[in-house]
Amino acid sequence: MHELHPALQPHFETVLSRNPAEAEFHQAVLEVLGSLGPVVSKHPELLDMAVIERLCEPERQLIFRVPWTDDQGRVHINRAFRVEFNSALGPYKGGLRFHPSVNLGIVKFLGFEQIFKNALTGLPIGGGKGGSDFDPKGRSDREVMAFCQSFMTELYRHIGEYTDVPAGDIGVGGREIGYLFGQYKRITNRYESGVLTGKGIGWGGSLVRTEATGYGTVFFTQEMLAAAGQTLSGRRVVVSGSGNVAIYAAQKAADLGAHVVACSDSGGYIVDEAGLDLELLKQIKEVERGRLTDYAARRPGAKHVADGSVWDVPCEVALPCATQNELDGNHAKTLVANGVIAVAEGANMPSTPDAVRVFQENNILFAPGKAANAGGVATSALEMQQNASRDRWTADYTEERLRQIMVNLHNRCASAADEYGSPGNYVVGANISSFLQVSEAVVALGVI
Repeated sequence: MHELHPALQPHFETVLSRNPAEAEFHQAVLEVLGSLGPVVSKHPELLDMAVIERLCEPERQLIFRVPWTDDQGRVHINRAFRVEFNSALGPYKGGLRFHPSVNLGIVKFLGFEQIFKNALTGLPIGGGKGGSDFDPKGRSDREVMAFCQSFMTELYRHIGEYTDVPAGDIGVGGREIGYLFGQYKRITNRYESGVLTGKGIGWGGSLVRTEATGYGTVFFTQEMLAAAGQTLSGRRVVVSGSGNVAIYAAQKAADLGAHVVACSDSGGYIVDEAGLDLELLKQIKEVERGRLTDYAARRPGAKHVADGSVWDVPCEVALPCATQNELDGNHAKTLVANGVIAVAEGANMPSTPDAVRVFQENNILFAPGKAANAGGVATSALEMQQNASRDRWTADYTEERLRQIMVNLHNRCASAADEYGSPGNYVVGANISSFLQVSEAVVALGVI
């Protein structure tokens, strides 16, 4: 990451003063602005047009309460958010996160990242994000349904296939999307399939959407390695997390010849030197909603470690696929010492600024989340296309579309990094390429 250009410093200070106590949002803005020095030197007119201010200030921020009743008849009140950040390129597009950690600052950081991630896909989608501090873990299906129906009873008036199209994120999978869509359909009396993505295959969903974020991360990693004269085949891989993104990143890496040996959850991590049994992992995590301790108990030779970090496990390719700021500077130093050659973010901003600095100072190939994990939202946009045309594509066709999007996305990042004097720096390339595209649209649409 470059030092902040002097002309950008006042803009960042404005973000700090107008958005107090939103550390993740500050971090996301600084990460983008830190790459833009060469751009404002070449295009100072963008500062005169207040493009930075327009991109850092959401077009709309919604905060609402969600009342619901649990199985014992107790009433709960959760707080929910939808930040419709920027629609210069298309309808707001971004997931919903249900997790106790959700607050306005986290939703704004995710929405801000989403603007640039969505631009990188080359598809006509703007950026937004939402969620609630509701925790679906340990709740019955009826309780989750009650929450989702109450959540959508407020949200429905703000979304639509030409306005804002939510999807899933942490804590929001097929079950939650189903309840949300059912309530939207009930309230509106419209079968508007394109209003939510991540739907079930039998009712408007897209094949490969479940796998898309993890697959896309690995496709980007493959391209990044190939550009450096390396290959993924035969590489030892460690993945953090064990949810949707982590499982399918591990699967695609294994399909391409890598040896995936570890993953994690909130209770620790597992090491399976024989290679993760992905069918067993899917059964435990996706069907049984179990823990990695169950995997270790049922998989001969697998070891569960309750303390420490999954990044202590030696690997050549690291794929952080859990949550923000999970991989810090010390973890990065451990990875470098153990021989890592490439890191690609499957989650949103999982590496701290210190970690990114360590990787870049040691010439480790590093793919930021806004580039490497864009496959999920790209395939959501493909789902929207299928909904609009009342069509359904085959899995092979959809996966090939996804792969080509990730190849093009990689090439955009690499070209922008070359053009602006930072060859091989995918952070700079991703930020500059996406910023220029969104800025052009923001200016073209006038002061709105």
